[in-house]
Amino acid sequence: MSDAELLLVFDSKVDRSGIDGWTQHFDSTGTTATTYRLGAVDVMVAQGPATRLPAPEDLPRPAHTVRASGGFRLGRRELVPSGTKVSIGSAVIGDGDIAVFAGPCAVENREQMLSTANAVAGHGAVGLRGGAFKPRTTPYSFQGLKWAGLELLAEAREETGLPILTEVVDPRHVDRMAEVTDAFQIGTRNMQNFSLLSEVGRTGMPVVLKRGFGCSVEELLTAGEYILAEGNDQLVLCERGIRTFEGSTRFTLDLSAVALLKRRTHVPVMVDPSHSLGVPELIEPLTLAAVAAGADALLIDVHVQPQQALCDGKQALLPADFGRIMGRLDSLALGLGRRLGIGPAADYSQIHDVLTGDVV
Repeated sequence: MSDAELLLVFDSKVDRSGIDGWTQHFDSTGTTATTYRLGAVDVMVAQGPATRLPAPEDLPRPAHTVRASGGFRLGRRELVPSGTKVSIGSAVIGDGDIAVFAGPCAVENREQMLSTANAVAGHGAVGLRGGAFKPRTTPYSFQGLKWAGLELLAEAREETGLPILTEVVDPRHVDRMAEVTDAFQIGTRNMQNFSLLSEVGRTGMPVVLKRGFGCSVEELLTAGEYILAEGNDQLVLCERGIRTFEGSTRFTLDLSAVALLKRRTHVPVMVDPSHSLGVPELIEPLTLAAVAAGADALLIDVHVQPQQALCDGKQALLPADFGRIMGRLDSLALGLGRRLGIGPAADYSQIHDVLTGDVV
C-alpha cells in the first residue's frame, strides 16, 4: 500500500454534489478514490498523485484528513475521535456506560433459557446472550437447538425485555436470523470467514466480532474492515482470550489488547472473560480488570444449573455469583467516573445489596 493513500472525512454538511466534486477532481488527476459511508460521515479513500497536491479552492473542505497505510482504514480512531456508539435493541455500547450481556453459552431447553434470562435481567444485564447454533471442536458435541433455540431466545426477550445476541455460523442463515435477533455474534472460529463478515455487514445490524484465539490485534482490526466496508458502523470488537503456552486457564485473556484497541479504533470494545478463562473463580477479578483497561462492554456466561449444562458448564457462573460481580462493577464504575448500565428488568436495590453481602 502506497504512503500516498489519504482518507478524507466529510461530515453531514457536505452534500452529494460536494462528494462528487472531489471524485471528479481525483479522477482527472489519475488518482483512484472510493467513498464509504461510516455512520453519519462519508469517508473517501484516495491513492495517487493528487493526494500530495493542494486541493482546488472551490471544493468543500473535509472535516479532517488522515494518512493511512495497510488494510486498516475505516476503523481508525482518527476518523471518529469521539468513538462510535452501537445500539443493540435498548442497550447502547460505547456511550461511556458499562454494558453487560449475560446468559448461557448455549440454549438448551425452555426452562433453562427462561430461568437464566430472568436471573440475569434481575441482576441488571442490559442484554441476553445465548447460542442457538454452536460450532464445536468435535462433531459429536452438542451443536445447539438451532432454529428452535432462536425461537426460545425470542421468547426470553419477550419475557424480560432484554435484546438478544446470538452467534451466526453460516452466511445462508443471516437473512432468516436477522428477522429475530437484535445483534449477530461472530465467534472466534469464524473471525476470518470473510464471506460471513461481508454478509452480516450488509444487513446494517449490530455485529459483535470475536478475536480468533490464534489471531493478532491487527488481524482482528482488518477483519472488522469487512463489516465496516459494507457501510455498517455498528461493530463491536470482542477480546475473548488467545492461545498461549500457559495451561492454567483455557486461554490467556489479553487485556493489553483492550487498551490497545481503545487507542486504535473508534468502534467499542467488549471482553468475554468466561470463554477466556474457563475458571469461574477468576471471572470476577478479570472482569474488573477488563473495565479498568477500558472495556465498553462485557459478555458473561451464566447458567442456573451449570453442572448440567450441555456446553461449557465449567466456566458458567451461578446467578448469585453474577449478581455479586454486578455489584462490584457498580462500585468500580463510580471510582472510574463511569456508570454501570442497568437493564429494564433490574432490581437496582439488589445490585447494591451485594456491597453488604446480601445478594441472592
